[in-house]
Amino acid sequence: MNQITKDIEIEDLVRILPKAVSYLSEKGIRCLRCGEPIWGTLEEAAKEKGFDENNIEIFVKELNELQSN
Repeated sequence: MNQITKDIEIEDLVRILPKAVSYLSEKGIRCLRCGEPIWGTLEEAAKEKGFDENNIEIFVKELNELQSN
């Protein structure tokens, strides 16, 4: 199992954890679902949508929990 960090590339995150698409969409990072490709890291995508470091840390923690379930 790969550890998810804020530096993970979005395409790698979706490949290892398909549930991440729904999770991020619920958090307001919806470009994944609309068909517009996102390149870059989880941190970059979150910051682009206005999230701060605290939010990003929560995303990382919750995505890792999703992965372990």
